[in-house]
Amino acid sequence: MRPTLDHPQSPVKPAPRLPADAANRPPTIIDVAAYAGVSKSVVSRVLRADPAVSPARREAVLVAVDALRYRPNAVARSLVQRRTFNVGVIVSDLHNLFFAEILDGIASAAAAAGYKVLITSGNLDAAVESVALETLLQLRTDGIILAGSRLSAAAIRAASRSVPIALVTSGMRAPGVDTIATDDVKGAWLAVEHLVNLGHSRIAMVDGGAGAGSEERRRGYGAAMHRFGLGRHILVAPGDFTEDGGRHGTQSLLAGQPWTRTKTRPTAICAANDMAAIGALNAIAEAGLEVPRDVSVVGYDNTALAALRHVSLTTVHQPRFQIGEMAMTALLRRLQRPAARSRHDLLEPSLVIRQTTAPPTL
Repeated sequence: MRPTLDHPQSPVKPAPRLPADAANRPPTIIDVAAYAGVSKSVVSRVLRADPAVSPARREAVLVAVDALRYRPNAVARSLVQRRTFNVGVIVSDLHNLFFAEILDGIASAAAAAGYKVLITSGNLDAAVESVALETLLQLRTDGIILAGSRLSAAAIRAASRSVPIALVTSGMRAPGVDTIATDDVKGAWLAVEHLVNLGHSRIAMVDGGAGAGSEERRRGYGAAMHRFGLGRHILVAPGDFTEDGGRHGTQSLLAGQPWTRTKTRPTAICAANDMAAIGALNAIAEAGLEVPRDVSVVGYDNTALAALRHVSLTTVHQPRFQIGEMAMTALLRRLQRPAARSRHDLLEPSLVIRQTTAPPTL
């Protein structure tokens, strides 16, 4: 369009030249400003997605960012704002889909708040988790989420004096530490109740060992067995939250090991989690038995693994994505109010009935 009296056009000013050494170092925000012909503050506002910046200036800055391959200096920003805008997450076991699905919720809530997530694993080992925690503290993350932690209460309390801490699937209580968990006592009760309603009485459990929530699930299993008059049939096999743990625990139940006090195999098994339930399914098949004709199996977590068509595992549902979102929200809340009282959110579980449970045939 030609310039008119009503719509005058200002001549386009050539962009200032970059410093001579610009080609030999990473570009800075000052270089971007010089290339775009705007001030440093305008570049900063564009990078923050400030809607008040004019379209022409925004375009000039974005062109400069692309041409110079500029990346904002997160370290410099953290020094100015006294925050890294990073949160650390330590999960007990990266092989467990339960934690992967919790991470989805954490990442979603973190992104909405402008935070990045640094993820590491404790590998089901308290010593490894302790090293991971120290690493995140040294990286000056603004907060840390511990999912399925095996750390001692003392170690967690000590860390919470440095940064906000949120615990996932933990019943631990400590001043200034927020927790988000499912009612595992009720969850285990629901599993036993379902099996009793099908007609089972010889209901055993493969334990979760030292895993977070194991003690509550044992307690719920035992309480339900007593409530339904099945206390004499209580049988808890050693195990853990892994496929191998579920397999070995189930093998001992089916073989009638001396510690079981009986050579009559159970007709139903409550596994510590879905991973352990997969191990239980494998052990039952290896023994020449069928699920659910010979042995019914109930898992815990309702991960995507449980819903696979060829698995179709009856399991206790935990709202994994919601748990992750709530953990991140707890960190953000504590960053704003460090002295606030601890919150302990306990979510309701539910039972998802699929193809691995049926009435007993014995």
